[in-house]
Amino acid sequence: MNEACENQQPVPEKDNPVSRRDFVKVAGALAGAAVLTQFISIKTLASNVSPSEASTEGPQWGMLIDINLCIGCKYCTYACQAINNLGDDMLYNVVTTETLQNGKEYFLSRPCMHCEEAPCVHVCPVKATYHRPDGIVIMDYDRCIGCRYCQVACPYDARVFNWKEPIKTSPKSPNFGLQEVPNRPRGVVEKCTFCSHRIDSGMKRGLVPGVDNLATPACVVLCPTGARVFGDLTNPESPISKALSATKVALRLREEELSTEPRVFYVPPDTHSNNPFQGS
Repeated sequence: MNEACENQQPVPEKDNPVSRRDFVKVAGALAGAAVLTQFISIKTLASNVSPSEASTEGPQWGMLIDINLCIGCKYCTYACQAINNLGDDMLYNVVTTETLQNGKEYFLSRPCMHCEEAPCVHVCPVKATYHRPDGIVIMDYDRCIGCRYCQVACPYDARVFNWKEPIKTSPKSPNFGLQEVPNRPRGVVEKCTFCSHRIDSGMKRGLVPGVDNLATPACVVLCPTGARVFGDLTNPESPISKALSATKVALRLREEELSTEPRVFYVPPDTHSNNPFQGS
């Protein structure tokens, strides 16, 4: 059983809502492999920006998921299915129920982490998986040869292989949205793109990702509790920057173990709160 790694900057136990004993047992969340997590002091987030990121012109997109606000409704999953025209066997975003050591349950929502040091990018033999200038890990489906090296290399189990011909209509459409992305061919690996098509089209129209719904990932827009926040990590006025600044502590999955530098942050479960969704 693995537990969370220690904070980079220690927080007194009485001020830290998550004790080292209680925090995040997420065995099974990654296909049976226990997840190691790393606390990151929000006050030092700026110093955690890599030199490559800091020197990149333009926005750098990221997502924050507040575990305390997630109710396990799976609207994020369903919205993703609808706009990407995915069947129930092709999920880019999964939500699992996990248990703390004190017995309280919480929901862990897991999209692609869009890692700065992405193993999937490093192992692709044809460069079908690559980084966009804005940090999004994207795929060129025309180049993909279906070797599945990226799927095996991903430590977050965030990729799925398309074994079948594309379905006509997702079972989650139209209730959770309409198809916005062209069908991918059989024999390629697929994954979450942070709804890059929405970001690109929205910015061309002067919309702000994370603020304007039409330019924001569908999973963020459809979340009924506001558990997901999206925006530009380099802009202190963006929704994600403000949310990170207002949070005592955030974490990234398996960061200390893998040094993958994920762009998805989590607010850990508050074991001392009266949150009804934590089994209290």
